[in-house]
Amino acid sequence: MTQPDIIQKILKDSAYHLALFSDDEICSLREKVFIKITRGKKTPYVNCIVRGKNIQLKPEEVVRQLYAARLIKQYDYGKKRLAFEYSVNFGREKKRADIVIFDKDRLDTAYIIIELKKPKLKDGKNQLRSYCNATGAPIGVWTNGEQISHYHRKDPNYFEDITDIPKAKQSLKDILTERFTLKDLIIKDELTNKRKSLKDKIKEMEDEVLANAGVDVFEEVFKLIFTKLYDEYLSQKDKGIINYFLRKDTNFALRESNPQYDKNSSGDQDYDALKKTVSRIDDEDFRVMEFRNTGQTDTELKHKIHDLFNQAKEQWKGVFPESSAFGLSDSHLSVCVSSLQDVKLFNSNLLVVDEAFEYLVNKSAKSEKGQYFTPRHVIDMCVQMLNPKRGEYMIDTASGSCGFPVHTIFKLTGHLFTNEEIPEEDKRHVLKVFGIDFDEKTVRVARTLNLIAGDGETNVIHLNTLDFERWNDKTEKDRKWINTYGKGFERLEKLRVEKNDNKCFNFDILMANPPFAGDIKESRILHQYELGFKANGKAQTKVGRDILFIERNLDFLKPGGRMAIVLPQGRFNNTSDKHIRKFIAQHGRILGVVGLHGNTFKPHTEIG
Repeated sequence: MTQPDIIQKILKDSAYHLALFSDDEICSLREKVFIKITRGKKTPYVNCIVRGKNIQLKPEEVVRQLYAARLIKQYDYGKKRLAFEYSVNFGREKKRADIVIFDKDRLDTAYIIIELKKPKLKDGKNQLRSYCNATGAPIGVWTNGEQISHYHRKDPNYFEDITDIPKAKQSLKDILTERFTLKDLIIKDELTNKRKSLKDKIKEMEDEVLANAGVDVFEEVFKLIFTKLYDEYLSQKDKGIINYFLRKDTNFALRESNPQYDKNSSGDQDYDALKKTVSRIDDEDFRVMEFRNTGQTDTELKHKIHDLFNQAKEQWKGVFPESSAFGLSDSHLSVCVSSLQDVKLFNSNLLVVDEAFEYLVNKSAKSEKGQYFTPRHVIDMCVQMLNPKRGEYMIDTASGSCGFPVHTIFKLTGHLFTNEEIPEEDKRHVLKVFGIDFDEKTVRVARTLNLIAGDGETNVIHLNTLDFERWNDKTEKDRKWINTYGKGFERLEKLRVEKNDNKCFNFDILMANPPFAGDIKESRILHQYELGFKANGKAQTKVGRDILFIERNLDFLKPGGRMAIVLPQGRFNNTSDKHIRKFIAQHGRILGVVGLHGNTFKPHTEIG
């Protein structure tokens, strides 16, 4: 066993990780490891940084030694204030907390409890909660070396996220009331620093408050994310200053100018370099972020967040009704705001927000309609293959959360999902990108993402693409629908082949992943389609939804238009679907068929 690989060998096949720790921290521990022969085997040991005695170095102990060293060196806690395996009494039963930091004035009273556990966060947090409640400790930390969470114990029922734990000379109030700008959000972003996803954060909020809050989880989380996005959007001027300094940094300038550089997959080194550059920026004149729990009462916080939500509704119209408000209680809202406040939602791609929304929409039984999240690498592949040009019109007829339209906007404008203003010239091209979907919740999500990516207006429309003969029921008679989607539909009307006919359009490009579960059985709809009839001219009694979308999508394209469509593999293999392939060949030219692995959609849909 050689010294350089000894730490990784200890962690092999364990559930612990070291992603939270720097190379210097790991190297420092590695240099202290020594080997003892125990029962005839070479066993790694270390002299404990707190207890001062030799301890066998098992996976959990590796993480504990690393975190304890950080508490001493970075947080300035003296060894006298630290204890390992601290006894916690539960009546007659006693358990042991991994690390405890004692109160500076009472060295027998727990101030911070730290649990280093391999179970999932939910299990680890429940144990941490019980330890904090039993000892009265106001602060708790859970980590497995890869993810980390910091909590303020407001009362036995509510544990609120905090940005970090106080240093030795700080108080909890210092952490809660610190001045926090976009610069701080970039540096302290939980999604990168704590190795969590927005989806994880939402699940955590569900476990904590949302499941028993008596509210529509989708609606309340949507409002929270909508408001948080707006708070970041308000700091777009500061984002411009940060980007100016990043462009002056030689390494980042090279990345930006290199078309082969994958901005969506930058790793730890890139983020460390970004933090180093951003940390040098003077943010004294930066705007202070408002979507934060800064120690005020729960009622005061709710008033502040609701004011911000109202401003967001005014800025991005057509997503929420003017009368909409948070349904969460003051205390529940406080916990949720604390949970999301250190999450940076604007990123170089949509994955952060999109995956979370997809999870929420799927909870509303979206998968029963055969609608599934399209992985972003599949979307990017389609966009690159069809290569949309400025001046061309693009549509997604089953847009879902608008992956194809928004990534088309990225392609046309070079503008990624960041809170920066885009030029008026780019906005003109954005208004040539459209999306249609029949699910009202996903349309609202899509409009939010599209509004921000396009900076102002959206052509995402709530309609049933297949039932175009009944569009007039909405477009001419539904006042609420007209107020929300009217401007986008007016732009769509201009692309009709024939005036007052919603069947055929003149789009240059169409990309879609149509819903494939279930059959269309309404004869009124089937009779509108050539594929609704058999070869002998008799009407079919039912037709697969995705089959009708093939024909419908071709109706949207002008002669010479380009289409990329995601379909079940059987449409290209099954003997019974030969007539579908023949129909496609008669109405278009097939340039390529790309087979996707069977697991392509599974990580996002969570289905087998």
